[in-house]
Amino acid sequence: MEETKPKTVEDVETVDVYTAKGFLSTGHRYLDVRTNEEFAKSHVEDALNIPYMFQTDEGRVINPDFLPQVASVCKKDEHMIVACNAGGRGSRACVDLLNAGYEHVANMGGGYSAWVDAGFAGDKPREELKIACQFRPKEN
Repeated sequence: MEETKPKTVEDVETVDVYTAKGFLSTGHRYLDVRTNEEFAKSHVEDALNIPYMFQTDEGRVINPDFLPQVASVCKKDEHMIVACNAGGRGSRACVDLLNAGYEHVANMGGGYSAWVDAGFAGDKPREELKIACQFRPKEN
């Protein structure tokens, strides 16, 4: 029997926000892997929020319950769009989901920031909807 190679970031399908929006209109689920605080500020309608990482005093850590929490609300054969703030956490979450046996996951390139930039988040000013990524150093 042939051994299955673990999936990597290179194996993750990435779709742009326009494709993601189209998929959502056909029944895909939107899994928002940002922190609860990021999600509370603004999010895609009907999104599920299961944080992939938490910010702690020691730095960022992966949510140890991420996969069980996803399994409690999503089936492995469901079609899912996974997104974070800018795309990094989303792609890493997709790797974990693929390795756990989820068959149809795609990372939304650019994350929720790209969704806002595309004008899909409503009428509020973009600055009110977007937040600086907590997991990257700030540029000067």
